[in-house]
Amino acid sequence: MKIVINSTNNDYTDIITFENLDNIDETLKKFSSIKGTFKAKIFAINESISSHKLSNIKKNFDRTCSCSLLIYSNSRHTILSGKSLKIDSIFLKEKEVKKKLLLLESKKQDGILHEGTVRSGARISSNGNLFIIGDVNPGAIVSAKKNIYVWGKLLGIAFAGKGGNDNASIASLYLNPLQLRISDVIAIGPKDKPKSYYPEIAVINNQTINIQPLLIETKNNNLK
Repeated sequence: MKIVINSTNNDYTDIITFENLDNIDETLKKFSSIKGTFKAKIFAINESISSHKLSNIKKNFDRTCSCSLLIYSNSRHTILSGKSLKIDSIFLKEKEVKKKLLLLESKKQDGILHEGTVRSGARISSNGNLFIIGDVNPGAIVSAKKNIYVWGKLLGIAFAGKGGNDNASIASLYLNPLQLRISDVIAIGPKDKPKSYYPEIAVINNQTINIQPLLIETKNNNLK
């Protein structure tokens, strides 16, 4: 079974695979800090899921975040279980369920652009680069498999290079985070506010996160 979760404004998307529903409580805990409304689409292909298990899924979502559920399955038993719990449930042939799931997986964004302040308690994650035009407030968490660029103040937690990308970086116009993480290397932000106010970039150097000025190359054009 796979569950595709996305926020209504498409700032956050995740695809979770469950082989054992007993660990769903631990898996969904990461959504507890995310504010906003979500849609969760459950894809059960050749799986007969009882109303008891679906009820457990629903309770966990209700406990962790505001989320609407939708079930796609080629199992009539799963569809009937969902409808008994008043969950929107749609019966499709196996190929149609797989096609719909594949379409969502292919549309999962490799890069995300977020415009506006990322407020405390909010979380944005990207499977590629993450671009933020605005501030990242304390208590907010932003993460990306590649690089993070904040065109504003980075005051929250930033995690770049998810999955072990040591070449990832975190750049900001004003870098004063609570915590930085690149791949498996973690650094705590400074207690004192930076005296300077210019773009900086954080990179891994000798298994340590180093912060240095962000130099932007420009080409001088000769004017006649």
